[in-house]
Amino acid sequence: MQYAYRQAVAGYKQLLANSEKQKDRHNWFLCAERFKAVYTAQPDGPWSDDAIFMIGDLYAKLSQRSSGVNDKHEALDYFSRLLRRYPHSPHAPEAREAIARLRERKKSTKIIVNGGQAEPEAEPAPEPAPEPATEKTETQTVPSAKAQKESPDRRGLARVEDLRVWSNPDYTRVVIDVEDEVEYSYRLLRKDPSIGKPPRLYVDVSPARIGADLERIVPIGDDLLTNARAAQHMPDVVRVVLDIKTIDDFKIFSLKDPFRVVLDVNGEIGRQPKSKRSVQAKTKPGEKLPDNSLAKQFVLGVNRIVIDPGHGGRDPGAVGYYSGVLEKNVTLELSRRLAEKLRQRVGCEVLLTRNEDKFLSLEERTAIANTKRADIFISVHANAHPNKRVSGVETYFLNLATDNESIRVAARENATSAKNISDLEMILNDLMNNSKINESTALADHVQRSMVHHLSNRYPVRDNGVKQAPFYVLLGAEMPCILVEVAFISNPKECQRLNTEAYQESVADAIVKGVENYIESITPTTAWLGSGS
Repeated sequence: MQYAYRQAVAGYKQLLANSEKQKDRHNWFLCAERFKAVYTAQPDGPWSDDAIFMIGDLYAKLSQRSSGVNDKHEALDYFSRLLRRYPHSPHAPEAREAIARLRERKKSTKIIVNGGQAEPEAEPAPEPAPEPATEKTETQTVPSAKAQKESPDRRGLARVEDLRVWSNPDYTRVVIDVEDEVEYSYRLLRKDPSIGKPPRLYVDVSPARIGADLERIVPIGDDLLTNARAAQHMPDVVRVVLDIKTIDDFKIFSLKDPFRVVLDVNGEIGRQPKSKRSVQAKTKPGEKLPDNSLAKQFVLGVNRIVIDPGHGGRDPGAVGYYSGVLEKNVTLELSRRLAEKLRQRVGCEVLLTRNEDKFLSLEERTAIANTKRADIFISVHANAHPNKRVSGVETYFLNLATDNESIRVAARENATSAKNISDLEMILNDLMNNSKINESTALADHVQRSMVHHLSNRYPVRDNGVKQAPFYVLLGAEMPCILVEVAFISNPKECQRLNTEAYQESVADAIVKGVENYIESITPTTAWLGSGS
């Protein structure tokens, strides 16, 4: 990694010495990607904090040239990440100074509209009233290792920066974005007709304060929730309240780097059977799914598949052995081919989480699959390893990691550290049900065997097997879901293959065959009755 870091520094110096290169934003992003490759390859390595600091420095310098809010936000994000993850880094004092400068610039910036007049600030949204503790039906406090124990002043409070929402009639995901890792607690309150209050679910985040740009009330208006609203409930407590129409179940968990609290709310309204047609099914020998599988019990059809091209936008993913080959581009092109083949051969609706080079958060990808009511969710990735000789294909399903290599891969794809994976594993048992694991295991097995068999006809392929690990992108998915690592982009031969149409076509064909085999295994012999039959 020392060589890779020095190469990235050399590119950085060349960029700053060439005013013509500085005019093209692509050159700045390419330089940042070189440093990110150092960090993602070894998040706990000796050069990781240096790489994170350099990325922040690049975006800070770019924001000075462009006056772009997004560039400034990226710089703040990377400097803050350095302080969170490497508080004893030699770069920590510089990072604090850089953050202070960037925030001071933000305060001094005036937005001029309406013929030169400053746009007046909107009236603050009404703060949710304190919820009486006597109404409590469920309470849970989730401690944080980094949460401050003393009473902090305002400057020591983490900002609640955003509320993001995805919903359909029977599922809603709300994400609370927080500047730093904090404690949170939550309560589900019953309806109280005496004071005209609907059922409410609220989350208290502490020590925290409302961010200046936070939208205080986010309308939702689906069949489950009216809106989400945030307020400074106490000097060091931000409260986010969900006003409930109806609720069947909910789950709350946190993710790191950056820190956010995720709320998944489920209800029965709007749920429809997968098919209105009557189904008569017969079993046959050799089926892989256990008898208690939901898919086998109810013979569910596969009508919609969501394909997730890994990474994208400002997140390039792994950087290939050969210059210019990036995971985000390979996964998008391969996913497009896969989607088209699934439409032609399986005959179902196929959606992509992204169909262009744009950034999506990991929790947003899962939310897309859930809100679209997908029957299968496949996240497509290319693996990477510090040892360039490592090669092969492997398929993952969501579960506790069983080996160090699976932990390493999950940490890389989650853009977090291996030590954060153990924190995530503590909550997995509360978030997963056995039926979904059974189906996901079967899907992973069919896809992996198909890839090895199909690709081996043309390429030497190493079978790394079916594995399990806690991936953010699969967390909370309500359908069989897998993550496929189609090759090692860090391996010279496999990087070259990944960049060819022939290999991408072969991988897509192999995954489709695996999906077809999975569908046959859950509906082995089916006679459709009903309209037109």
